[in-house]
Amino acid sequence: MSHLVELRSRLLRAVTAVLAVFVVLFIYPGPSAIYDVLAQPMLASLPEGTRMIATGVITPFMVPVKVTLLAAFLIALPYVLYQAWAFVAPGLYSHEKKLALPLITSSTALFMAGMAFCYFVVFRTVFHFIAGFAPESITPAPDIEAYLNFVMTMFLAFGVTFEVPVAVVLLASTGVVDVKKLREIRGYVIVGAFIIAAVVTPPDVLSQFMLAVPLCLLYEVGILLSASIARKRKQSEEGTASEERSPDEVRSDN
Repeated sequence: MSHLVELRSRLLRAVTAVLAVFVVLFIYPGPSAIYDVLAQPMLASLPEGTRMIATGVITPFMVPVKVTLLAAFLIALPYVLYQAWAFVAPGLYSHEKKLALPLITSSTALFMAGMAFCYFVVFRTVFHFIAGFAPESITPAPDIEAYLNFVMTMFLAFGVTFEVPVAVVLLASTGVVDVKKLREIRGYVIVGAFIIAAVVTPPDVLSQFMLAVPLCLLYEVGILLSASIARKRKQSEEGTASEERSPDEVRSDN
């Protein structure tokens, strides 16, 4: 029961933090301004004077509110993760704490980096690429709810993609897969990356490459980090073993 009470307390603190940030953002700068920032890559690709549309009755209100709630969660994410860390930390060993805290910090930073890469690079490139194929007889006017669903899918896809180094390091550190095996399956990972990109991204070659190529590069980064960690661990174990040997054994070896 004490663990359940502690879990409830941590969850309430995390939800309260998200709601507090949401209220602040709702007051200033407001949901409409936040949605305008999110919609800027799409608006920049539309013909001059063209705006997005809302087909639902309450869509003009609900969509900006959802975007504001998402922004509040991202801003409060460090505090939310701290509450999760504070709940599980007492049950971890010292070496597990040393591994868990950097993984939590790096995974959060990489997820944010994936979303930023998607917003500043992928959206602007893909939207202009798609707009270039639109016939002159068509005036693009995307629906704001459909745009939000698309943005959420792309943010999640690129955020998870940028977590690949953390996943690779975690698999290698726990002994599930060694570095040699990770290098051997490199070809399968490349094929899988392009398959995932074809399923997740829009049906154009450009967006597929912009997801698959970073995934492959980040996989290589994970292999390099895993090899470095394994090398340091081996050196540490060898140093510990040499310290545990008696002076007579050292003299006999010499």
